[in-house]
Amino acid sequence: MITKIKPKAERKKTLEEFISKKQLKSTKQRDIIFDEFFNYLGQHVTVEDLYEKIKKRHPRIGYATIYRTLKLFKESGLAFERNFGDGRTRYEPVKFEGEHHDHLICVGCGKIIEFANNQIESCSQQVARLNGFEVLNHKLELYGYCSSCRGNSPNHQNMSNNESEFI
Repeated sequence: MITKIKPKAERKKTLEEFISKKQLKSTKQRDIIFDEFFNYLGQHVTVEDLYEKIKKRHPRIGYATIYRTLKLFKESGLAFERNFGDGRTRYEPVKFEGEHHDHLICVGCGKIIEFANNQIESCSQQVARLNGFEVLNHKLELYGYCSSCRGNSPNHQNMSNNESEFI
């Protein structure tokens, strides 16, 4: 099934409706943050990452404003909030409604690789069904070393193919 990525204008409308419902004001700063954040589909940015990018062109937009705006994106369903065990919260734009993917996280360099696998989804549903469990949501994060870090580290160079391949 091919799912179409939600256009930026549609996301903007979703945000405007959410802001109106929450009785918040629409601001130029929020618009700038919106434009910058949604230019990075598939990336996992921290507040610090986004702040560093924005402050170069818009030095009057503060860290706290970016933090609150990313939280607002999450509350409105436009962003996922991710914690990969390194103490840094990351935000990633939701690409389309009902989107689900999992992550490979390199503990060497911090690289994050998104993937989707129908066999994993099917197995999860089967396990839930066998246990009479209704799944509302799930996440899968696999931690290890990416190919670059495996090649650079003497501790990981001697892995056999069975130990280092992900299928």
